Amino acid sequence: MLNKNTEKQKEKMLYLYTRLLGYIKVFPIAIFGSVFGYIVFAATTPATTWWLGFTVDAINSENYETLRIVSPLLCLSIVIVRGIGGFYGSYSLALLSNGVIHKLRVELMNHLMHLPVRYFDQITSGKLVSKFTYDVSQIAGAASNAIAVIVREGFTVIGLLAFLMYTDWQLTLTFLLIAPAVAKVVSVASKYFRRYSTQMQESMGELTQITNESIKGHKIIRSFNAEKFVSSKLIQASEKNRIQNIKMAITRSASTPVVQFLVAVALAFLVWLAMSPEFFSNKSPGDFVAFLGAAGLLAKPIRQLTQINSVIQRGLSASRSVFSILDENVQINTGKNEVERVRGKIEFRRVNFVYHGSENAVSNISFTVYAGQTVALVGRSGSGKSTIVNLIPRFYECNSGQILIDDVVNKDYTLESLRNQISFVTQQIFLFDGSILENIAYSDSTASREKVLEAAKRAFAMDFIRQLPEGLDTQVGDDGVLLSGGERQRIAIARALLKDSPILILDEATSALDAESEQNIQEALNNLMIGRTTFIIAHRLSTIEKADIILVLDKGRIVESGSHNQLLAESQIYNQLHSGNFETRTLDESL
Repeated sequence: MLNKNTEKQKEKMLYLYTRLLGYIKVFPIAIFGSVFGYIVFAATTPATTWWLGFTVDAINSENYETLRIVSPLLCLSIVIVRGIGGFYGSYSLALLSNGVIHKLRVELMNHLMHLPVRYFDQITSGKLVSKFTYDVSQIAGAASNAIAVIVREGFTVIGLLAFLMYTDWQLTLTFLLIAPAVAKVVSVASKYFRRYSTQMQESMGELTQITNESIKGHKIIRSFNAEKFVSSKLIQASEKNRIQNIKMAITRSASTPVVQFLVAVALAFLVWLAMSPEFFSNKSPGDFVAFLGAAGLLAKPIRQLTQINSVIQRGLSASRSVFSILDENVQINTGKNEVERVRGKIEFRRVNFVYHGSENAVSNISFTVYAGQTVALVGRSGSGKSTIVNLIPRFYECNSGQILIDDVVNKDYTLESLRNQISFVTQQIFLFDGSILENIAYSDSTASREKVLEAAKRAFAMDFIRQLPEGLDTQVGDDGVLLSGGERQRIAIARALLKDSPILILDEATSALDAESEQNIQEALNNLMIGRTTFIIAHRLSTIEKADIILVLDKGRIVESGSHNQLLAESQIYNQLHSGNFETRTLDESL
């Protein structure tokens, strides 16, 4: 059983290596440059030991005066060649590693933007941010530092061993007897490195999540005097990460001296053999010095090669984490229909949808809204209002039933074409870091300043924009933190106005406005709704009284439908909602 697990682990590692190589091989010039540069760099190390032996022998040479000039020139030449090779190798490797990281980040973001919304429901934003920052940086370490050490020090070891073999192959073979022992130490350490690296990534994701929540929710934390609670959570997560880092450091710190000791034993034995009379029988003092110098220089590259194992294992664990996102299935987009602008007829046919549990969020929903009509969805929180409108642009896919737009199933439209037809204003307004103009023109970065101004006027946003120091060019801050809730909502409405889609979805679009602002916005929305199919979700029933159809929902089902006047005359449930009780009383209680 243990052997099978070991084999599976090796297969996984080989798969990760192979997959990472797929990102590396697209930069052949950088690969060649780094390998060539480090070969030149590595060749200067045995050349240095040769030069040392050459200089020793030159002292007693007949051509001493000539060699006295040649030797310093050789020394300078070796240093110059070493510098050129090192620069060329490190520069090429920087191009390679940064190219790989850039390619991974772009691919990761592009893939992330095409994943189903369900995926984002199941993973915290902190863990995703950690993958983009911490995990990618670990891959960067494996792609730059690790490769640099492996190539540079690896060729150095090869060059020194080749020089030793050339000088005395029999003595060199005795040195190589330690290779199996070194390999065993590295193998054992690798298992621990992989384990601790995975645990470190998990703890970093948790740490990032707590940090993000603490920054975004700092007002809530202070208002509830929860600083100690947040601090204790952060301490626990940070302590967990600290322990994993310490375990990684212990493993690295323990494995390195063990390898060094094995190398030292081999070197000591090599020196003992080299100092035998037989070694001097056919060699000069310079050969002896060069041989011992080369053997002594082996310790440093071997040590660095064993130390880099931890970086490689962290990089492999990080690549596994990043690839787990890239292996997620993107949202199905097999639709072929592309339209410039739909008329706006929308029909739900026996639609059912469930999030993650066994109970349907919406059950057997059927209704038809004709082009240009306004439908209002009312009901207590959790009755399925937002779920219904989220199914139209396919943020979620219905489990059964169909949603048709202009008598075409919404799945038959391409996602881009489908979402071009819909403008969305939600109750949770999100603004991007940038200017007010950039946020309003988010759907069309080529929109003229005049069009943005017109949208802002129709959303009654210019009233406060004119008072800002830089007007439309004022920066809104992270998530619009520099603006009030009502101001953010008016910018979101202006953004929807600029998009000018035939289908409009307003999910509590006026919830953050005062009475005066709401009246102004309502007037603008009434004008905007003309000729557009509009879905309105509101707890303030005064905002939906003019709707053509009002759907009353409870527990994911439509329990009443009709116009405002019809429902007031015929429905006891709607009358109770209209009187303001639907937040504190369930529909079941009123049946």
